[in-house]
Amino acid sequence: MRPIFLTLFLFACSSAFSLAAETKKNVLFIISDDLNNSLGCYGHPLAKTPNLDALAARGVKFEKAYCQFPLCSPSRTSFLTGRRPDITGVKTNPGQANEGKFGGTPHFREKLPNTVTLPELFIKNGYSVARVGKLYHYNVPNGIGTSGLDDPQSWEKVINPKGRDKDDEPQIFTLSKGQFGGTLSWLAAEGKDEEQTDGIGATEAIKLLNQMKDKPFFLALGLYRPHTPYVAPKKYFELYPLDKIVLPTVSPDHKIGVPNAAFLSFKKEEETLTDDLRKKATQAYLASISFMDAQVGRMINELDRLKLADDTVIVFTSDHGYHMGEHGLWQKRSIFEESARVPLIIVNPKSKITNASSPRTVEMLDIYPTLADLCSLKFPDYLDGKSLKPLLDNTSSSWDRPAITQTMFNKIQGYSLRTERFRYTEWNNGKEGVQLYDHTNDPKELKNLAADPQHQNTIKDLSLILKKRLDK
Repeated sequence: MRPIFLTLFLFACSSAFSLAAETKKNVLFIISDDLNNSLGCYGHPLAKTPNLDALAARGVKFEKAYCQFPLCSPSRTSFLTGRRPDITGVKTNPGQANEGKFGGTPHFREKLPNTVTLPELFIKNGYSVARVGKLYHYNVPNGIGTSGLDDPQSWEKVINPKGRDKDDEPQIFTLSKGQFGGTLSWLAAEGKDEEQTDGIGATEAIKLLNQMKDKPFFLALGLYRPHTPYVAPKKYFELYPLDKIVLPTVSPDHKIGVPNAAFLSFKKEEETLTDDLRKKATQAYLASISFMDAQVGRMINELDRLKLADDTVIVFTSDHGYHMGEHGLWQKRSIFEESARVPLIIVNPKSKITNASSPRTVEMLDIYPTLADLCSLKFPDYLDGKSLKPLLDNTSSSWDRPAITQTMFNKIQGYSLRTERFRYTEWNNGKEGVQLYDHTNDPKELKNLAADPQHQNTIKDLSLILKKRLDK
């Protein structure tokens, strides 16, 4: 009998091991909108973001992560397709250009009809795939942005939440009468978190989590905050007294030696900002971040309650960075550090690498191959990014891939290369100006070294790297 029991025991162990090996990892992908690195875990002196701080402690925080285009639709299209904006053809938001058969900005399917998007890859591999809220910059029903077309191939289920923040628009303070989404605007709202669009979105995502938990899933939650209008319940505004807010110092001669193209994102209305309004705008922005953080906390708590965390890869990021007065700029579209840099937190379940930071320069393009790699899925060989798994296993691992961020204003295009030390920028291939900043000595990018004779070799080297990377 002993040999029989031994054989059965070994068979049972083998079967259990096989099942464990075949267990697919889930994905919870959370993206905030217009969020810079104003988080506690990134060292912001005021930001109260306990849930994202706790999430960072579970995994790896990337200190130098960069978007490919600091505008919603181009950036989102880029990281969801894994292609650079020059390849997708999407360089504006819907309604900002009269091009493309879908109206407004062209849909990426016009140039890439057969591309397999990040969520679509998971559908093809048997996952349940759903989105709640804003992932692509299409179908934005609550008035934040311009409605357009989503990408139906990317999702099996879609939920577009709409909260009282849309209904409360008459109460919102705005610099431009009748505008809320593209200008500085804010409201300390009445009511509860759950009444706001992001509160409803988190509630719906929690419901989906419970419905999808018995099968491998890819669940994407697109939060609208802190995108303008900065709307959050009053309790979040109270976290940031105006007398505690310190505005960035902008020198009167900060534009000297810098190409005019670098400041094309400036809006005329922002000239009317007084220091009091600047502080109120900053307060509202931080309040919206804390409100958004609370919704992330609800999602992670439910993931834990359902005992799914050990099998779920979690990614948190933003579509691009954001200016709050640095260089005299507000909002997005520039390719200074504040606008190009994004928070990026990745939690690889059961990894021994936790509460860690990586100093390497990475791109949002890397998210697609990373998630596929962590979930053992074969991804398309045409992707422009690279899996970050080596850095999740060893945050200081060798990594020689600078980040590229581009922007466009009418006929002026800018391309910026970010290495671990330098930011190098060319406007219209240098014809409209060049910028070089040494982040070791000038992290605020206040001294353009492009005309410095001592840095001409550096400029030549970085220009060559930029061209080679763009030609790939």
